[in-house]
Amino acid sequence: MTTNVSLDAMDGAPVSPGALWTGRVISGLVVVFLLLDAAMKLVPLDIVVTTGNQLGIPSHLNRMLGVLLLICAVLYAFPKTSVLGAILLTGYLGGSVYTHLRVDSPLFTHVLFGVYVGVLAWGGLYLRDRRVRALMPWRA
Repeated sequence: MTTNVSLDAMDGAPVSPGALWTGRVISGLVVVFLLLDAAMKLVPLDIVVTTGNQLGIPSHLNRMLGVLLLICAVLYAFPKTSVLGAILLTGYLGGSVYTHLRVDSPLFTHVLFGVYVGVLAWGGLYLRDRRVRALMPWRA
C-alpha cells in the first residue's frame, strides 16, 4: 500500500520568518533562565542551600543538579540537539514539579513553574523547528 504524502508534509510546513524569530526569542529566554538557574546551583549560594534544605534536597546534590541542568540547557540551545535537550529538560522539570508538590508548595507559583518553563521550551521549539511541527500538526 502506498500513500501520496508529499515530502513537505513529512518534514512539516516551512517556518515563517515571524514564527522563526518568535521561537528563537522564546527559546533564548528559556536558555538564559536555565543557565542562570544552573549557575546558581553550581555556586554554593546560601539561598540555594536554604531552599534546597526546605525542599528536602541535600546540599551536596546542588552541584550535580546544576551540571544536569547545564547539560539540558546546552543541548536545547543548539539546533541539532534541541529536541534531545527539550526531552531531557522535560524530565528535569517534571522532577521539579514533583519536588514542590511533595512539600505542599503553592500550586500556581511553585508547583506549576516547571510546567510553565516546559511549555515555553516546547513552544519555542515548535515555532522554530519544522520537524517538531510535523510531530504535532495543528490543523485549522
